Amino acid sequence: MPINSFENYPMSWKPSINKTEKPIYQAIARQLEKDILNGDLLPGTKLPPQRELADYLDLNLSTISKAFKVCELKGLLSASVGSGTFVSYDALSNAYLLEDTKPQHLIEMGATLPDNASYEPLLIQLKSMLQETDYEKWFGYGRTGESIWQKDAAIKLLRRGGFETDVEHILFANGAQNAIAATLAGLCKPGERIGADQHTYPGLKTVAAMLNVQIVPIKSENFEMSPTSFEDACKNENIKGIYLMPDYHNPTASLMSVENRKKIASVAKKYNQFIIEDGSYHLLNKNPLPAVASFAPEQVIYIAGLSKALAPGLRLAYVAVPSQYKEPISKALYNLNITVSPLLAELTARTVVSNQFELLIEGHRKQTIQRNQIVDRYLSDYKCLGVETGIFRWLQLPGKVTGAEFETLAEQEGVQVYAAERFVVGNSCPERAVRISVCAPNTTQELEQGLIILKRLLNDLS
Repeated sequence: MPINSFENYPMSWKPSINKTEKPIYQAIARQLEKDILNGDLLPGTKLPPQRELADYLDLNLSTISKAFKVCELKGLLSASVGSGTFVSYDALSNAYLLEDTKPQHLIEMGATLPDNASYEPLLIQLKSMLQETDYEKWFGYGRTGESIWQKDAAIKLLRRGGFETDVEHILFANGAQNAIAATLAGLCKPGERIGADQHTYPGLKTVAAMLNVQIVPIKSENFEMSPTSFEDACKNENIKGIYLMPDYHNPTASLMSVENRKKIASVAKKYNQFIIEDGSYHLLNKNPLPAVASFAPEQVIYIAGLSKALAPGLRLAYVAVPSQYKEPISKALYNLNITVSPLLAELTARTVVSNQFELLIEGHRKQTIQRNQIVDRYLSDYKCLGVETGIFRWLQLPGKVTGAEFETLAEQEGVQVYAAERFVVGNSCPERAVRISVCAPNTTQELEQGLIILKRLLNDLS
């Protein structure tokens, strides 16, 4: 029997468990998941201490610990040393942002897509390739030895993005998310932990959940990851590394200062932590800041995804990997995707080496600046974070409306935006904000139409 009487005891969760179900820890985990999904346990709720719950249910502490661990690995709970265990704010959020088909009735301002009017250099290069007499080789299997010059192209593109490395460290992946998945699969075992910003790229969350890797939120200061909080996590949270996006951070659109990059790199070296640096947006900046990898090249896996800067359809990322991590990540990439498309790898390399990629980037940049000027004109009365070369903005909401509530209101009026709740990590409290994609609408006219609707909603809330 329980030692204490819990009849009038204030516990946030008092489950009723059928102890004939075996194993009992799974029955507890199922009940906990059910109560979260049904809304009986709201995001942010602090659960009773494990010893207290064990006493209440007249069970061993280890049984409760195993049940909590099951739910942690599913992303339903977030535990922090000294703070306790909470229902994750992102337990019910949908982190899969890109719909299977484009919503016909909505103006798309959710997905982070580059404009679709700047692809001519790729078209010219592709036509040239397909007119060559041995064009059929682009449709066969690629061989490792044939990709050496393509790695030279990768070096050139990475240098343009603020990081100098050599061909010995270059790997290819089918896009940045594939590279993130391979890195986590290669460097982390199920149940291990990595750190990330309190609001982070949803692709990281979905991959981590699939691999049973836990994400620990690391606090920010002025929308930049705090080096002090990173160091605290190294000491107290048993993390193996961190994920960060220092340029055009998704979703808050912030840029990390050079000084902070140096401090983050210093902490990683001190505690031998790996850093996954997502450079998907580095090339949007006309004069990119030095990559974090520049200050800790032996700790940082630098991922130069090309979807946002060049074209999503290329499905290619260049990955610079330190020697100590190269073998496990190479094996993970092989197991995940075997090889990248020879056609797309060659097309990308030729576009880079011929400097046509500069025209492509400049075309995107002009379109993006023009569109951000339109955003500034319509939303000048509200705090909309981001810079003119970024393809999305972080709109902080007036009044008491939450991001999730505003997302629903916007959808009802015909505009798709994404709430902070979709990006939040663990028990971090989501901002009252939404991410607005600047380049996703097909035309500037469609962008203006969406902004008119959003401005009307904001005015009604103010």
